[in-house]
Amino acid sequence: MFRESEEQWADKRDEHGGRLRSFQHERGNWATYVFFPYDPEEAFLEVLNEMMVVAAAYDIPLTLSEEFHLSLSKTVVLRHHWIQPFIQSIRNGLTHFQKFLCLADKLMVYSNAEKTRTFLGLEISSGKTQLLELIKIVDQTMKEFNLSTFYKEPSFHISLAWCVGDHTESLKKACLSELQSLIDAHEDGAFHIRLNCTELRCKTGNKVFNFALQ
Repeated sequence: MFRESEEQWADKRDEHGGRLRSFQHERGNWATYVFFPYDPEEAFLEVLNEMMVVAAAYDIPLTLSEEFHLSLSKTVVLRHHWIQPFIQSIRNGLTHFQKFLCLADKLMVYSNAEKTRTFLGLEISSGKTQLLELIKIVDQTMKEFNLSTFYKEPSFHISLAWCVGDHTESLKKACLSELQSLIDAHEDGAFHIRLNCTELRCKTGNKVFNFALQ
């Protein structure tokens, strides 16, 4: 299942919107991260489309995220022979963890460490206690494999859209409050993401592993 390809790999920026990778791809290395998926509601997508129109009016070229999720780890690199013990370590740590609910309602602006991409996200406002407990479990596995642990003071969020380059300040000053008003004054009432945290996932390369919570 994890057979390595003999083909050489080249990073082609035009195939992924001009984004730069945080680390160079190497044969046998698997980009890996742990997350909760979010399956968007129709109302959520409607609000996002309105937000894209507002951002475009300020010449901020936001692109919608291809998928929506709440990260519980940094993206790290696993050798293919580490994958099964890595997954088993996380599974063991989650044996008695209970499912819970998260809410997200406040827009925040983020950038990656290299300042090559800017993100617009909805910050988690409830469920943080459980998320911090989960981080301890995931970080323990990361330490076992000498990988990077999560941020010391994490801002848990669901990324909504992104753009190439560092547009943090311009996005905050130009239209963040206007974008927030679209969420707060939605026609059906203030729009909140309700994330039912019932199944943690780990994506490594093109494989996804599921961990059902109790």
